[in-house]
Amino acid sequence: MPKQKDKKELSWGINDIIYQVYPRSFQDTTGNGIGDLQGVISRLDYLEKVLRVNAIWLSPIYKSPMKDFGYDISDYYQVDPIFGNMKIFNQFVKEAHSRNIKILMDFVPNHTSDQHKWFIESRSAKKNPKRNWYIWHKPKPDGSPPNNWLSRFGGSAWQFDEKTGEYYMHSFLPCQPDLNWRNPEVRKEMNKILRFWLDKKVDGFRLDAVYHIIKDAKFRDNPINPRYIPGHDDPYRQFLNVYDRGRPETLDILNQFCDTVGEYKNKFLVSEVFYKTKISEIKKYYKLCQKGQHSPFNFNFIRLPWSAWAYRNFLDNYKENLSEGDWPNFVLGNHDRPRVASRLESRKKARLVAMLQLTLKGMPFIYYGEEIGMSDVPIKPSQQKDPWGKNVSGFDLGRDSHRTPMQWSTKKYAGFSKTKPWLPVARNYLIFNVKKELADNKSILNLYNNLINFRKKSEAITDGIYYSLDIRTKDIFAYVRETTKEKILIILNFASKRKKLSLPFSQAELVCNTYLTKKSGQKINLNKLYLRPFEGYVLKLKK
Repeated sequence: MPKQKDKKELSWGINDIIYQVYPRSFQDTTGNGIGDLQGVISRLDYLEKVLRVNAIWLSPIYKSPMKDFGYDISDYYQVDPIFGNMKIFNQFVKEAHSRNIKILMDFVPNHTSDQHKWFIESRSAKKNPKRNWYIWHKPKPDGSPPNNWLSRFGGSAWQFDEKTGEYYMHSFLPCQPDLNWRNPEVRKEMNKILRFWLDKKVDGFRLDAVYHIIKDAKFRDNPINPRYIPGHDDPYRQFLNVYDRGRPETLDILNQFCDTVGEYKNKFLVSEVFYKTKISEIKKYYKLCQKGQHSPFNFNFIRLPWSAWAYRNFLDNYKENLSEGDWPNFVLGNHDRPRVASRLESRKKARLVAMLQLTLKGMPFIYYGEEIGMSDVPIKPSQQKDPWGKNVSGFDLGRDSHRTPMQWSTKKYAGFSKTKPWLPVARNYLIFNVKKELADNKSILNLYNNLINFRKKSEAITDGIYYSLDIRTKDIFAYVRETTKEKILIILNFASKRKKLSLPFSQAELVCNTYLTKKSGQKINLNKLYLRPFEGYVLKLKK
């Protein structure tokens, strides 16, 4: 382990590469089949020297009954014993900082576990001081729930409490009661929690499910969704979420988070706001913070249809709508979404979008395993752990398949553990693993390595302007990143067929292609360029 002094004030940058670690599935060091903090520490050299990431987004490690695998918190001030303890966490921060890697904690403000002491008090009696810390409501005259709001994980968002004769609200599982963010005491306490972790030298937070954080004060019914197709669509979609999420007051709460984080130097917030493509909505969340740096997640790469036009149109609009000082970011996947190689049904496509993500200005978020081409793992009903998939069956909503163990080597259980892991390892781990791909010059891991290394030293990629090119071939998306000193051309073939392209540029110099079959530095004739299916190029042009 390195012995450098802990660097307490690491600065964030607009082009920082952030790597999401889902700790349960990253590295097991205790032999229980579940990843832990010591396991993350043991893999910091990989993140520093191979991927050269700037920050780790650490999925929740707080004390929890693990009904939703850490997103149901029973104590925000403690590390769950599954992952380690506070001493190991402090070591983790120190080791990461010594490598110039920042720590982004996952903060869950919308709800707690029903085993949290606050909720135990809240449900003990109507007159308990903590009663108003959660959202309680009396039944309708017929005893039914207060309104038609639904839980994201299936069924009503209201759970009846026999002891007090009222319903409490839960946006997710019944064991995840929603906090009442209209209560000033709740706001004060949750900001106190942020300060607790900031005092432990974490560098910022990913804010979970903030789009749900505050609800309509009048508890009005959500309107019916006219486009909902029973039996075909997720039942949650049968109503439009007008009153139970996305309320205007959300901005005020996020401002308070920004103010708290702004009390410290060099801290960053990224918020999980929504999965929508409306840039007009995204803009509101860029403008809200006066203190501290904040960016709303940009999930559009997860949702866009596979076409050169769709990606170009989105990026052109995204660029036009962001102002100076706004920090864009680009996400291909995460713990809630299918892995990019499975979603696109092609590793060649996954390589192409990786080239896109890593040649744009802004923060790329890499979900663990994306860099080695990990795909979703088929999960048998007997292996299923995710409550969402269990509660809402028949709609393929389970998230277990994209949370499986990291594939490190050809050893049993992919080098993740010495015992049977909590979720099954992919059958293809003998092919797709870190050790084997490091030795393969054409692997997707080496593509990431090539792109990241170039990104780190290219002024045009980190600071240059972006503009797309009008070309006659509809299946190709081409754009330029440029400064006064450097001009980089990126060409991406979205077609499943070989495409010919002719561009009005002089000869270019190759940085890399997605297949990694051509040598860096070789000359490329842009008057007659053939691109293989789903092939991309990064090229240097003469100024």
